[in-house]
Amino acid sequence: MNKSNAATFTLTDDTTGSAYKLPVIPGTMGPSVIDVRKLYAETGHFTFDPGFTSTGSCESGLTFIDGDEGILLHRGYKIEDLAENSDFLEVAYLLLYGELPTAAQKKKFDHDVTYHTMVHEQLSNFYRGFRRDAHPMAVLCGVIGALSAFYHDSLDIHDERQRMIASFRLVAKMPTIAAMAYKYSVGQPFNYPRNDLSYSENFLHMMFAVPAEPYKISPTISRAMDRILILHADHEQNASTSTVRLSGSSGANPFACIAAGIASLWGPAHGGANEAVLNMLQEIGHKDNISEFIKKAKDKDDPFRLMGFGHRVYKNYDPRAKVMQKSCHEVLAELNLDDPLLELAMALEKIALEDDYFVEKKLFPNVDFYSGIVLKALGFPTSMFTVLFAVARTVGWVAQWKEMIEEPGQKIGRPRQLYTGPQQRPFVPVSKR
Repeated sequence: MNKSNAATFTLTDDTTGSAYKLPVIPGTMGPSVIDVRKLYAETGHFTFDPGFTSTGSCESGLTFIDGDEGILLHRGYKIEDLAENSDFLEVAYLLLYGELPTAAQKKKFDHDVTYHTMVHEQLSNFYRGFRRDAHPMAVLCGVIGALSAFYHDSLDIHDERQRMIASFRLVAKMPTIAAMAYKYSVGQPFNYPRNDLSYSENFLHMMFAVPAEPYKISPTISRAMDRILILHADHEQNASTSTVRLSGSSGANPFACIAAGIASLWGPAHGGANEAVLNMLQEIGHKDNISEFIKKAKDKDDPFRLMGFGHRVYKNYDPRAKVMQKSCHEVLAELNLDDPLLELAMALEKIALEDDYFVEKKLFPNVDFYSGIVLKALGFPTSMFTVLFAVARTVGWVAQWKEMIEEPGQKIGRPRQLYTGPQQRPFVPVSKR
């Protein structure tokens, strides 16, 4: 933890007049934090912060977000620069190791991840235990958790080499396992990964190739897929990342921790935003109806909301959206799809970007708006949208888990509560109630 710069906050108990000095700890960027670790010992009180929206739960050097200014940095690098100039595995290396790789380091890292993409053959039998109509996220949760039953040589979290092996396995095998979940749901044979393809190309191949014909991968499509993965790789201490860290704080194995993160991501308030965009577009139905729904969105008494516009974190423009917007238009131009829903999306984007109400309130299209459109254009069913989010976020979860395990002062998570139940009372035998 960064040492205090000698700044303090004074907390005064208005009942007794007692004053308590609380140290202030600065970060390299962003707000400083008030250290309340000794608050209970000194005052007999805890803090109360439902949702932990005002509480710093950990120290991290991975990701910095300034929502007011629309800034997202990974290890100090702007997300726009990484998405434009890197591929997903280079960003993965940066998150895991703290620096961008040299050419030799990247070559070795790409090789090591690529040669870990196959899964244990017996794991394919595991899928047969699920119903064909099972949600892919349910399958992903179960299979990732089950990896700990297949790879016993990477479960010791205190062994640096085993942590490294587990990290590689999770990043490498997640696309394979996700694609298998999709193939199982549509009754098609599993595709084995190919070592001659990039990470994104391989995922597309495992998702959409069929034995009856060769599968051609467009550079525009694979680049769009790579950008989606980069833009979702990590996003600071959100619900799923905090779940991974909290699970890991107990000493749970990494596969169980990532399975817990997937379960948290599954919630519609977290990972389902781009799916909600498609549902909204279907509700609007046709571009001729846009003005009517724009009016509904502006009406505070109307429950309708434009999904994919604005962001809870970014009060300015979502920096990831700028990158995804470019890929979205490139993909739609290349595929030249005659899809009314995609035409509707582009018309809605144009109106929202020019409408004074949305501009004034900074309700710009966010990354979920564009990624939802791109994924639909690429042929992903909406049930796979959150799965794809999990594929991208795995490296962030792993990097956060690894950072937490290697923190010398790491403790098991133990949030406190404000108890509002009955006070202690005598037990009454059932015959006397």
